[in-house]
Amino acid sequence: MSKFWSSVAGRTEPYVAGEQIDQEDIIKLNTNENPYPPSPKVLDAIKKEVDRKLNLYPSPTADQLKREIATYHNLRQDNIFVGNGSDEVLAFSFMAFFEPGKVTRFPAISYSFYPVYAKLFNISYEEVPLNRDFTLPVESFFQSEGGVIFPNPNAPTSIYLEFESIIEILENNPNQVVIIDEAYVDFASETAASLIHRYDNLVVVQTMSKSRSLAGLRVGFAMGNSDLIEALTRIKDSFNSYTLDRLAIVGAEAAVKDTEYFTATIEKVIHTREWVITEMKKRGFHVLPSQANFIFVCHYNKLAEELYTKLKKNSVLVRHFNKPGIENYLRITIGTDEDMEIFFKKLDNVLR
Repeated sequence: MSKFWSSVAGRTEPYVAGEQIDQEDIIKLNTNENPYPPSPKVLDAIKKEVDRKLNLYPSPTADQLKREIATYHNLRQDNIFVGNGSDEVLAFSFMAFFEPGKVTRFPAISYSFYPVYAKLFNISYEEVPLNRDFTLPVESFFQSEGGVIFPNPNAPTSIYLEFESIIEILENNPNQVVIIDEAYVDFASETAASLIHRYDNLVVVQTMSKSRSLAGLRVGFAMGNSDLIEALTRIKDSFNSYTLDRLAIVGAEAAVKDTEYFTATIEKVIHTREWVITEMKKRGFHVLPSQANFIFVCHYNKLAEELYTKLKKNSVLVRHFNKPGIENYLRITIGTDEDMEIFFKKLDNVLR
């Protein structure tokens, strides 16, 4: 630690992203990207915008994008906040809703950015252990002193928490904000966005990186009552008025509008996911119930770290978390059918 560092820089433990290897023949199943390209309408919108006004600042409010998102989710524009990827939206949320000195709760096995944000913003936190089957112990999130945040479906476990349990958590935290991080919800049963009009303590955060294939554009958004959205806006405007550039704004608008392409892509990923789960079980893997665009697996007599290393040597990247409780699991992104056929050929060689 340098003598020139602030105490904030010293106490942070930065998030470690999935490996990014620049290799043509790599099968990349480690960062949960969508294997399909964005809608052609997204590319058309971006190309048109390139020829327009890149010398001018983008809209600081991105009102048209907010309107498109609000329409899609049957909400009002003042229920929507947009930012530079859901990671930025989550960071703003920690600042807007969680108070230093009051303990915030999130799952012990969860998105590993949560403790990073908590330390960065000096938020006290409690990591709640999951049940033995990796489900959320719902009652452990009741009456939180500082608030609650959890992904749904959870990452990296892929397990989806049903509406009844979400409502229980909301109703048992009436004076605290509950943030549901729905990065993968489009591959699952249902978003909690429909609960926003019923619960003024609910914030739902989503991203366009996964289901809408826009990981390279960095667009995320939050949904909640107008009072909560105003708090997020105050944080953003005290940090950076222009979090979304012109290309990201028009690309995201086009992606939200093209529901036909979006639905077709989701269906393809889910269809492949179910086939992959069946094939993994045939090969001696235990697979957790998945409602995401990835699966979380362990083998009955092979070590996860060994499988990860051997797959990497065979130009296949999967994600291994060396963390207690999940150290023998692998997270595997669902690719195209062709990607997964190659994956299985290489996996079979490794297992032999």
